Amino acid sequence: MRKDLMEILACPLCKGPLELTVEKEKGAEVISGSLLCPKCSQRYPIVDSIPNLLPPELRE
Repeated sequence: MRKDLMEILACPLCKGPLELTVEKEKGAEVISGSLLCPKCSQRYPIVDSIPNLLPPELRE
């Protein structure tokens, strides 16, 4: 996931802003980490550069 996507991403549940936590990165690309919505306390994982923005009950 490119870091500049943070400007357009929002929580799919409450539409609040997301905060990025980076575990592994390469340049401006986030390889692994998570996106946290402080408004509704949902956390969305980033795995292999892909953010999973599905609601928790729909994730595998």
